[in-house]
Amino acid sequence: MDLRTRYLGLALKNPLIASASPLTGSLAGLRRLEDAGAAAVVLPSLFEEQIAAETALRDRLDDLASGFAEARGFFPEGSLPETGPHQQLELIARARAALDIPVIASLNGVTDAGWTHYATLAAEAGAQAIELNVYFPPTDPRLDSRAVEQRHEDVLGVVKRAVNIPVSMKLSSGFSAPGAVIRRLDAAGADGFVLFNRFYQPDIDLATLRLWRQPTLSSAAEIRPGLLWIGALAGTLRAEIAASTGVETADEVIKYLLVGADAVMTTAALLRHGPDHLRGLLAGLQRWGEARGFATLAALRGRMSRAGGGWPDDADRGDYITLLQSYRAPLP
Repeated sequence: MDLRTRYLGLALKNPLIASASPLTGSLAGLRRLEDAGAAAVVLPSLFEEQIAAETALRDRLDDLASGFAEARGFFPEGSLPETGPHQQLELIARARAALDIPVIASLNGVTDAGWTHYATLAAEAGAQAIELNVYFPPTDPRLDSRAVEQRHEDVLGVVKRAVNIPVSMKLSSGFSAPGAVIRRLDAAGADGFVLFNRFYQPDIDLATLRLWRQPTLSSAAEIRPGLLWIGALAGTLRAEIAASTGVETADEVIKYLLVGADAVMTTAALLRHGPDHLRGLLAGLQRWGEARGFATLAALRGRMSRAGGGWPDDADRGDYITLLQSYRAPLP
């Protein structure tokens, strides 16, 4: 089966993309992912806070040097240590030179401060696309939904005006009306969407009475919000869709493609099992498709989407009612 597809206008040899993680943070890790079959890679996010910290440090050094003329010699051009932004730009350039698959840069923040500058530098370093990870849990009850949505649209607009490469939006499913928000961002010029991001939520350490945060890897049970919204939106957008969250086996890859995803991203499975797990995902997809007579990925993609006729308009509420009325709890 021909597994070729497109995402963000980029030609991919298959639909599997290694999303941002420690594995994509080094050239050695990137090479392992490419060798195992990744069709593209997303480099670790550069955080808005890193950009702000570097800018503040440069400003302080400039102020110090300008206040003491004799101190200028202690701050030669380029003397600032290589910090996060510089390291990320160097990794982009090295990855682009070493890999034969697309390299996608990632920006993570909530405002447009600093993003324009870094987005431009990322494109100049060789990134073939930029993923905007607008990680913004709106826990302030004074913020209404329209303000939260507008913040996403503003960030997209700033970056789109700054670069000439494709820009995708990595979104949470926590909007009051995810479909409407995605359609607005599509109209505003987003080239792609990653559906969905996960908010890392706190727990409480009962011994210390402190908030406790530890990353938890996603499980296959978490693909359902993505199946719902990708299935509802596929075929109705100008932008292309990458599915994210919950990919553990080839089954999840196949399901995401059936509801219309153009590509499928994974992090958790690769962190659990290593880069070579990609080989198993691809082999499982290939076997399933060929066993059912699909000659190309395009032939199966979207078969179960609403636009493809596999998702009846009344299924959402009708299935809900049926499930509630037919469920029988086990007897004690």
